[in-house]
Amino acid sequence: LSWCPHPWLPPDTAAALLVSGPDGEMLWLDVTHRPGQAPWVRLMGRYLLPPCKQRWHTCAVFLPQEGFLVCGDRRGSLILFPCSSSSECAAESTSIVNGGTDTVVEDSSNDLEPSCLLNKAALPLESPLSVLFGLHGKTGVTSVTIHRGYIYSTGRDGVYRQLRLQDQQLEVLQKHRPCKGLQWIEELHFTSDGDLLVLGFHADNFVVWSSRTGENIHCIPCGGGHRSWSYCSSPLAKVFAFIKSGDVMLYHHEAEPCEQQVLLASVHGREITCVRRLGAVEVPGHATFNVFVTGSEDTTACVLVLSENSRAAVPLARLSDHISSVRTLAFAMGPADEGFRDEGLSALLFSAGGRAQIECYRLLCTEDTASESAVACQVIHVASHRLDKHWEKKKNRHKLVKMDPETRYMSLSVVPGTSTKQLPTPWKFLAAACSDGSVRIFGLLEAAQKLVLVAESFHHQRCVLKVEAFLHTWAGGERHLLCSAATDGSVAFWDITGPIMDALDALQQAEGEMQPLALGAPLVTVMAHSCGVNSLHIHETPEGRHLVASGSDDGSIHVCLLEVALGRGEATAGTCLRVLERVSRPCAHAAHVTGIRVLRPDLLLSASVDQRLTLWKQCPGELVPLSTTFFHVPDLAEMDCWEEVGAGGELRYYSVLCGRGLEMLCGTASSKQPPQEAPQ
Repeated sequence: LSWCPHPWLPPDTAAALLVSGPDGEMLWLDVTHRPGQAPWVRLMGRYLLPPCKQRWHTCAVFLPQEGFLVCGDRRGSLILFPCSSSSECAAESTSIVNGGTDTVVEDSSNDLEPSCLLNKAALPLESPLSVLFGLHGKTGVTSVTIHRGYIYSTGRDGVYRQLRLQDQQLEVLQKHRPCKGLQWIEELHFTSDGDLLVLGFHADNFVVWSSRTGENIHCIPCGGGHRSWSYCSSPLAKVFAFIKSGDVMLYHHEAEPCEQQVLLASVHGREITCVRRLGAVEVPGHATFNVFVTGSEDTTACVLVLSENSRAAVPLARLSDHISSVRTLAFAMGPADEGFRDEGLSALLFSAGGRAQIECYRLLCTEDTASESAVACQVIHVASHRLDKHWEKKKNRHKLVKMDPETRYMSLSVVPGTSTKQLPTPWKFLAAACSDGSVRIFGLLEAAQKLVLVAESFHHQRCVLKVEAFLHTWAGGERHLLCSAATDGSVAFWDITGPIMDALDALQQAEGEMQPLALGAPLVTVMAHSCGVNSLHIHETPEGRHLVASGSDDGSIHVCLLEVALGRGEATAGTCLRVLERVSRPCAHAAHVTGIRVLRPDLLLSASVDQRLTLWKQCPGELVPLSTTFFHVPDLAEMDCWEEVGAGGELRYYSVLCGRGLEMLCGTASSKQPPQEAPQ
């Protein structure tokens, strides 16, 4: 038995009672009541639960506008049923509650009436429209709720999920793991101030966890979750009642004035390892909001907005699917193939890090003037990949050396130009630098939610720190090129056009499954530094050449100019790379150079752990420093840059720095004088 709010009638006069019986049959009983009269029960619907060992429901909620019923069962599944056919009976129930005359109600004070279940065969036995079998594991679904048009479910697997209804099918958008150790989640409470409270049991304690502050608000020893309990909160007090050893216990906590004030809220619990700017969202009546994504050692990625006026970072969404640190991020801009509206800022986000894990999300950022941040972000989890999960599927694995479980992805780069006239395919490709010495190429099919390893090479034979994919186009076609850098200071350049074409043929023939292909050998390898390359950026010049800038652990900066030559101008001819010019600046910084960006063919920006942001002018054969700005973020991990045109037509360069903190700076550039950096 379980109660849930009635889909059409007010809660003070009616409720819906769901009853699970034999053979997986679930009944919906409409219970209405009036003052001074006995409750009136009417059978509204019959539903058939999917077969399983423990075949009964545990929770349910109605979607009255869509005409559906969502329920969870003991097997951990979420089931969608139609209930629109029962809405015709709701009008009669409404007239009874509002005081209409009905012989059944008038005679309800007399002798017992015949059971409302005698004629249940007259109602059809509805089958599920959609079933997500075992979504919350074998321990069952504990609650289902609706908030702002989205469905939220909780379970005893330590996870709560956000879902939506798409073409009469339940679709999981993302999952959240509140905090370590909270394996028994019971309910979700959405507060009026925008906070989400997660109620559950940790060991023998009842816990109320706040998703806004990321900490426990209450922790009450009660003996564990196998008991009846109830929780109620208001601005004045919090009350928790439970049964323990046959006694009814009551915990009452009155609100107290907070003596502690947060001067600056943290974005992550540990240092920030990577940052990327997604784009800008225009909100009427507000300044432009820049949307960023950050990754951290605390195993989470955070989508946040940063405004120049408020100078405050406001988190929009937190991604908690990683089991280890998030080391790198990459974007593929553009709308989804299906299921999303065209308005807003849309992109595919790839995040990767420890335990050889890659996660892929679809982000959609739109204006939301009702919220504190004025921007809303919807997240859909698209796909994930872990090398050790796919080990058991490998053929002849007894002849291979098993991958290192401590393999980390150090860098990601989306291969550009894979959805063009020359390459009309829905597949997107991703290059990854790995700590086990390999360069790997992955293919993503968003519609099928597949992320597949398609090619790899162990050419470097040591940890690969950075990868950067770029596209070379000419009148006769295009070539997909890749640059990788390792801990020995070498920078290798690959032509991955052939492997990508071969991978597409193999994926189409094998329906999305394939064995990884060999990536081959690099075209050119340049020894740019004496030790590890920590930063890498490629900029295309107006002449069609490519400037490759890199920074190293030894504090040096290296810039080389590449020219791509093709045999007879044919797309099938071999690719040849020529290094036209090389410029090196030893001891450019006093510590590791962890951020570098080519702003213009003659302008270079570098950032280092020595907390200096230096602007360089590239002259023939040398790099000349123009200006230096000190920033306040210690242990700099990464830098991202972009440019904007100001109100007066002047070009502004922005940079965001991350490490043990987050900082955004702005500089202006003109043709007469060098750009000047100023912290924002």
